[in-house]
Amino acid sequence: MNREYHKWYSPRLNRDMELLIFGHAGARVLIFPTSMGRYYEYEDRGMVANLRDQIENGWLQLYCVDSIDAESFYNNWAHPGGRIWRHIQYEEYILNEVLPLSWSKNQNPFLIAHGCSFGAYHAVNIAFRHPHLFGRVLALSGKYDMSNFFGGYYDDNIYFNTPSHFIPNLTDHERLEALRRMDIIIVVGQHDPNIENNRALSRALWEKGVPHAFREWDGWSHDWPYWMRMVRHYIGGHD
Repeated sequence: MNREYHKWYSPRLNRDMELLIFGHAGARVLIFPTSMGRYYEYEDRGMVANLRDQIENGWLQLYCVDSIDAESFYNNWAHPGGRIWRHIQYEEYILNEVLPLSWSKNQNPFLIAHGCSFGAYHAVNIAFRHPHLFGRVLALSGKYDMSNFFGGYYDDNIYFNTPSHFIPNLTDHERLEALRRMDIIIVVGQHDPNIENNRALSRALWEKGVPHAFREWDGWSHDWPYWMRMVRHYIGGHD
């Protein structure tokens, strides 16, 4: 299996950033780690090995990015406005540095956003904000209302980076049409603490005429052994 390590200084984040690439061809999969997780988490947790056959067959190419959650959502000593702005800078790094790298290596037009837990938020948020770029989003055990991270502070940047808030009010025709073309797969355990938030987001998508697969698994289903099974089941599309 092709495995590449990349590190460079990001002018958008003013710091070094690292990532791992697995595979040589196929759909490009942008993978976000869990809360404050690192770029090597997906490999360390056995998820890359779990998809080895699809990677080696040239069906998937994984781009496992680093997080800066400790500088944004979890940076409790900083002003909330600065924390959400740091997250916006992170999105700019993904859009303008990581995705061009992926395109230079693999011009397969199909791009998937994927993540587990907090990574699912990142995957859904970037895909819903820029649906013209993505063909599929696979979100496992996520939470999509981030407003409680900011101690009561709220501004437009928080609103536009909170899918549970901006989707119900979305009216832009082109963006809605792009969302309707995307293959959206949201998976969560029935006993997951964020189950009602997931259900509310699913309802909001249906109310906007956005078809998607919303799957509830038995029990808690919020851990790596469950995510291994989920990703095998859904990475190629919903059933």
